[in-house]
Amino acid sequence: MPVTVPLSRLRGSGRYRTAATRAVAVTAVVASSLTALAAADPDVDSALAGSPVANAALESDAPFTAFTPREAQMPQVVPQPVLEFLAGLHAEQNRPKTVRPVAGPLTSGFGVRWGAMHAGIDFGDGFGTPIRAVTDGTVIEAGPASGFGLWVRVMQDDGTIGVYGHMQDILVQVGQQLKAGDVLATVGNRGYSTGPHLHYEVHAGEGAPIDPLPWLAGRGMDVGAPVD
Repeated sequence: MPVTVPLSRLRGSGRYRTAATRAVAVTAVVASSLTALAAADPDVDSALAGSPVANAALESDAPFTAFTPREAQMPQVVPQPVLEFLAGLHAEQNRPKTVRPVAGPLTSGFGVRWGAMHAGIDFGDGFGTPIRAVTDGTVIEAGPASGFGLWVRVMQDDGTIGVYGHMQDILVQVGQQLKAGDVLATVGNRGYSTGPHLHYEVHAGEGAPIDPLPWLAGRGMDVGAPVD
């Protein structure tokens, strides 16, 4: 004998299916909310444990959907001021910290010469040649000096004092900050001198002069051997 099902029951089953679908969706939302609350407050996690709502949420097989914020999907660009700062930092870290004061050859070394102490080293070069600071430092004196005609004294980056003598023109002033390679004067022939050259000294400790050649070598600078 055929079995008939009233039309009203068929229509009702559609409503049941729709309601079940909605229940699954609601359960997924509740599960997400409960997870967020539990992460923020452990007490919430304890209070919700074993509750019908929590159990229903945990048993749901609704898929978890993650998304990436719109801002994170945009092209990531480093701001120009940051790029400029990093470029400047790189340049500062890689610039030389010790330079040769002039390009001319070493003509005299440190020690006794002609019966007197020669407390520095000499570089021969032409009139007006720029003299560059050997190291970073601060100008502590710039002007006339007996025997040198004109001199510049610099408190160097390691606490020693660098002395530059016989220059033609002084281009710095007391208190000025220098970086290695900055021009501080020009080569001259003033004072007790037989020709244009730069006389350079290094004073350490109690101010006593030391041989600049090993000091320069310790900083990675080889200026060669005297040619005299």
